[in-house]
Amino acid sequence: MADLEEGFALTAVPLGSGPDGPLGVEQSGKTDQFLVTDSGRTVILYKVSDQKPLGSWSVKQGQIITCPAVCNFQTGEYIVVHDNKVLRIWNNEDVNLDKVFKATLSAEVYRIHSIQGTEPLVLFKEGAVRGLEALLAEPQQKIETVISDEEVIKWTKFFMVFRHPVLIFITEKHGNYFVYVQKFNSRILSKYTLLLGQEEKCVIQSFSTSVGRKFISLMSLSSDGCVYETLIPIHPSEPEKNQRLVQSQLLKSVVSGSARNGVALAILDQDHIAVLGAPLPASKECLSVWNTKFQTLQTSKELPQGTSGQLWYYGENLFMLHGKFLTVVPFKCEVSSLAGALGKLKHSQDPGIHATPHFVNWETSQGCGLGSQNSEQSKRILRRRKVEVSVQPEVPASTQLLATIQKDSEKHIEVELRKFLATKRTPDFHTIIGDVIIGLLGRCKAEPSFYPCNCLMQLVQTHVLSYSLCPGLMEFALEKTDVQILQLCLQQFPDIPESVTCACLKVFLSIGDDTLQDTDINMESVSDYMDPVQDGEMEEQTAFLQNGFSPEEDNCDSCAQKLKEKPQAAADESTSCPVTPKRAALFRNAVLHSAYSETFLLPHLKDIPAQHSTLFLQYLYFLYLKCSENATMTLPGTHPPTLSQIMDWICLLLDANFTVVVMIPEAKRLLLSLYKFVKSQISICSELNKIEVSFRELQKLNQEKNNRELYSIEVLELF
Repeated sequence: MADLEEGFALTAVPLGSGPDGPLGVEQSGKTDQFLVTDSGRTVILYKVSDQKPLGSWSVKQGQIITCPAVCNFQTGEYIVVHDNKVLRIWNNEDVNLDKVFKATLSAEVYRIHSIQGTEPLVLFKEGAVRGLEALLAEPQQKIETVISDEEVIKWTKFFMVFRHPVLIFITEKHGNYFVYVQKFNSRILSKYTLLLGQEEKCVIQSFSTSVGRKFISLMSLSSDGCVYETLIPIHPSEPEKNQRLVQSQLLKSVVSGSARNGVALAILDQDHIAVLGAPLPASKECLSVWNTKFQTLQTSKELPQGTSGQLWYYGENLFMLHGKFLTVVPFKCEVSSLAGALGKLKHSQDPGIHATPHFVNWETSQGCGLGSQNSEQSKRILRRRKVEVSVQPEVPASTQLLATIQKDSEKHIEVELRKFLATKRTPDFHTIIGDVIIGLLGRCKAEPSFYPCNCLMQLVQTHVLSYSLCPGLMEFALEKTDVQILQLCLQQFPDIPESVTCACLKVFLSIGDDTLQDTDINMESVSDYMDPVQDGEMEEQTAFLQNGFSPEEDNCDSCAQKLKEKPQAAADESTSCPVTPKRAALFRNAVLHSAYSETFLLPHLKDIPAQHSTLFLQYLYFLYLKCSENATMTLPGTHPPTLSQIMDWICLLLDANFTVVVMIPEAKRLLLSLYKFVKSQISICSELNKIEVSFRELQKLNQEKNNRELYSIEVLELF
C-alpha cells in the first residue's frame, strides 16, 4: 500500500526559471536541507521542515547557470557551473558568487554529481568524466571525446554499488539510445545499445534506476505511455564490448500516449514507482504511485495547475513543480502485499487522495494466492522450508530456468530469461540456449495457447544458435507464420536446409500485406523510395541505360517495338518497388543472404506458384535496376545483397519456373526486359573480347621496350 500525503509549496519559483522549471533539486549536507537551482541565475538553500530559505546566491547579470548546484559532502562546500565552462565553489558564509573560487575548464560540463562517501564527479558533454580534485589541479587539461558525433546525453545518475561509485549516463542519436556504465574501482566503461521493446519507434521521456545484488534496474517512461524495464548486469561478461540490452514492458498505459511534456518517472522502492503525467488525453496531470509487483495503481493526486514534467525523490519526499510553486509531497510506501495492492488494508486516507486499484496485467502475480492456514502453521512451514533450503546444494541457473519454463507464466519466464542472459556466459552456453528453446517448444506443443514469442526472439538474438541446435524452431515459426522469428533465423543461422529456406520464401510471398503491416520487422537499409506499385504489375523499362546499353538501340522485332511505346511508364519503374517495404525487407535482409546449394535449392523452387515466382522475379529485377544506377553497381545501406547474389537468384528462379512463368500474361514484360538485358550483356562481352587481343599486344610491346629514354614519343596503331 502507498499513500501520498498533503503536499505543501516550498516557495514560489524565482523569476528566470523559465517554462521548464528549475534545473535541479539536490540534497545538501543535512538531511532536511536542499539546494534548488533555477534555469536562470540563482541557487537557493531550503530547509524543508521549516519551509523557508536559508541562503541565496546568484551569478551576475549576463551569466547563466547551466547545471544544478551540488554539495561536496566531504567539505560541506557548494559547487555550480555557469556558462557551461566556469566552475564556482563557495560555502554558507559567502555572499557574492562573483568573489568565490573560480575555475575555467577546457570543455563544456553536462552535470556535476555528488553523493555521500566519495568525491564529486564532473561529467562533460562529450562523455568524459573527471574527479573534482583532479580537475581543479589542472582546469585546462585536455578532455577526451567518449561518445560519437551527434550523440547527445539525455540522462545521468551517480550511485554506489557495493561501496564503489558507479556512473550511468544515457545518450541518444537519431532515435537510438545507448547506455554507458562507468565503474571507478576498475576504470571500466561499458557501452550498451538499448533495444526498444515497442513495435513503433518511440521517444523515451524519463528514466530512473535502482540497484540490486546482480543487476541495475533501468526503468523508462516512453512516449507510448508505458513503463519499460531493462536489467543491466553489474558484472558484465564482456565489459569492453558493445552489448545489447532488451527492454521489457513493465506497466501499460500509465500516462496518455499523446502527452509530450509534463511526464516523469521515479523509483520509490523495490515495488513502487511514482509517475507524473496525464492518465488520459483529456484529463489533467496527476502524480500517481504504482505497484510494479502486482501492476496496480495505488494512489493518485490531481495537479490542476499543471507541472513541468520534473520529479525528484529524496527520502520520503517527492519534489515537483506545481503551477509556479516548487511543491513537496510526502509519501509512505509499505511492504508490498496482495491485500495492499488491492486496497483492502485498513488505512486512514486523506479525502483528497484516491486509492482505487487499477488492474493491468495479473500474469506476474500467479502463484501469489491467499492461503487459509493459521499463522502458527504458516510459521512452522516457513521454518521447515528455510532448513530444507539451507541443506540443499545450489541449483545451477540453467536448471532453474528450465524448471521455470515448464510451469510458470510467460511474463515470469521472460523476466527470468533476461536475468539468465545477463549473467556471465559459460563454455556450454550455446547448448544451454538450445535446451531452453527445446523446452519452450515442447511446452508450446503441449499447450497450444502458450507461445512465448519475446523469449524466443531474445534467445535467437544471443547469436550462438544454429539450425542444428534447435531444428524445431523454424518449423514451429512456419506453422505460426511468425515472419519476425523467421527473419531473425535466416539472418543468423548458418546451416539452414534449402527446403526450409524455400518454405520461408513461400511464407514471405504469400502472407497478406495487412498482416505484415501489424508485424515488427527489421527494416534495416530498406530505403524510403520503395513505394509499392498499386496494380502489382511490372511496367516496361526503356528510359535509361543498363551497363552502357540503351534498349532503344536493340532490334528485338515486334517485342522491342511494344516496349518503346510508353517511355514515361518506364521511368516510373525505376523508382517503384513491386512489393511493400516490409515484404522487401524480408527478401532483402533475410532470403537473399541465406546460404544454399543450387543443386538442393532448385527442386524446391519449382513448388512455388507461378504468380509468386513472378513477383519475386520482379523484385529481383527492381534491385538489379537500382544497382545499375550506381557506378559501383551496389545497393545503398548496410550489408546489401551483391549484384552476383541478385543475378544468381534470378537465374535459379528462371531455371526452376520458366516453362510456367512464360505462360502468364503479367510476366511477359518482365521476361522481355530480362531478354533484352541478357542480349545487351552478350553484346558487351563480345566487344570486350575484341579489344582484349589488342590490349595483349600492347602489353607485349611494353614488355619488349624496357630501355626507354627519359623522354620518348611512341605511336601505336590498332587495327
